[in-house]
Amino acid sequence: MTVIYIDADACPVKDEVVRVGERHNLRMIFVSNAFMRLPVSELVERVVVSEGLDVADDWIAERAGPGDVVVTADVPLAARCVKAGASVLGPSGKPFRDVGLALAIRDLKTHLREIGEIRESGPSFSRQDRSRFLQALESAVRGAYRASPGGQS
Repeated sequence: MTVIYIDADACPVKDEVVRVGERHNLRMIFVSNAFMRLPVSELVERVVVSEGLDVADDWIAERAGPGDVVVTADVPLAARCVKAGASVLGPSGKPFRDVGLALAIRDLKTHLREIGEIRESGPSFSRQDRSRFLQALESAVRGAYRASPGGQS
């Protein structure tokens, strides 16, 4: 059965995930390092992991697999989940496919910030991003149905 795993600590699309998850009657697991307010739904589960570097990422990566969808902006987590066979989306709706390139770009930007060459914090999150995310999640869920064991939810 398809599960949507959400790296929830800084996720700006929680409500959108619940809209799509409820439409498809899917279990949604929001994983974070601290308690947070979540949209109310019988299908929403909250997992609060202990604090620590990558604890939430490890929890998700150990469980996500073929037929599942992961929502994260974390490139290393995305790489692990793609390798495990899950569909992975960023909050802007961009699917993670070529995670090798995404990891290289992330590392380059980190280095450029460290040496003071760039000071960007990233673009603000727009309505277009939300709309793009909803469309991408809908497509990812449909693809996950086909990829899940047995080919269904």
